Amino acid sequence: MKYLGLDLGSKTLGIAISDELGFLARALETYRFPEDAYEEAAEYICTLCQREKITKVILGLPKHMNGDQGIRAQISYTFKDYLETKGNLQVILEDERLTTVMVNRAMISGNVRRENRKQKKDEMAAVIILQNYLDKTKF
Repeated sequence: MKYLGLDLGSKTLGIAISDELGFLARALETYRFPEDAYEEAAEYICTLCQREKITKVILGLPKHMNGDQGIRAQISYTFKDYLETKGNLQVILEDERLTTVMVNRAMISGNVRRENRKQKKDEMAAVIILQNYLDKTKF
């Protein structure tokens, strides 16, 4: 069974996909959409899941460091509901605290140029979100 991992922003959606066995996550792409056009982004994910035969999606849940949930978390809940309703998908919310920090540190230590970091950070964050979920459920 393959899984999809998502890092939702206001204009970008980082997308990661697992291998067939559901053990390893890899970057797939960054989908760009008009600011706050979440329904358009959700439609894209529904189509992608149908094409790839994916029924389980792991969506990053942004939380404050103290565990509180703000407006970005509420947007994730709405996005989750849309995917479950329109796409007939099972969506699991995964804590995404510090994923962007981890990605930036890894890319800086790997000497990735600033413009390349900006282009890839969302899909790499999606990889971390998905891999964290896979590691918790597979081992």
